[in-house]
Amino acid sequence: MPRYGVSLNTEMNARTMAGNDGERTAAAAETSAREAVVIARILAGERELFHELIRPYERGLYVAAYSILQHEADAEDVAQESVIKAYKGLKSFRGDAKFSTWLMAITLNEARSRLRQTKGDQLDSLDDCDEARGDYTPSVLADWRYIPSEQLERKELRQALQEAMARLSPEHREVLILRDVRGMSITETAEATGVNEGLVKVRLFRARLSMQKLLVPKLAPKQRGLMGWLTRKAGGR
Repeated sequence: MPRYGVSLNTEMNARTMAGNDGERTAAAAETSAREAVVIARILAGERELFHELIRPYERGLYVAAYSILQHEADAEDVAQESVIKAYKGLKSFRGDAKFSTWLMAITLNEARSRLRQTKGDQLDSLDDCDEARGDYTPSVLADWRYIPSEQLERKELRQALQEAMARLSPEHREVLILRDVRGMSITETAEATGVNEGLVKVRLFRARLSMQKLLVPKLAPKQRGLMGWLTRKAGGR
């Protein structure tokens, strides 16, 4: 597994360039069909095809692991272990979810297990009773995702994004990475994280709100134009 740096602006820009929802849906269907063929061939004995199967997701696995662990070496180890587990358990993949979602679920479970080993009781759920119900309806707020790509090229903003992300709880950070950075749907994010869609939406709302609160003070007064952009844009998807 190659060493990857965590670059949120690169991930977000790649998602923006990927096309509209219809194009992404068609591409996803095509990818799933192609992967089903490759998986069948691997299970039939063409084991060398496995690297071709997981290559598009290597960076995403690392980013997801890093979002929980906040440690490069541990994230790399988890990504490697997740790939090995996926290979050994490939015959258990039934296609009920996308392969990428199944692979991401393995990675998140591995990362959580590693975090428990290193931090023990600190990983106790940070979610309160409102999150457990999963029926909270957020109000409209400025959306941290809608930062112009030219602004993301600024070193100080990239650093602010990294610092803000690091201050989120692991539960909030992982859904933010999957939904807003990796571009997974709410349903896919729920499948990967193992919680219901209502809880994903609550965690996502709170993560976005935290990002807004953490980022806006760092942008003032030097980048008031960007503050205005953040204020005008609404979240909620």
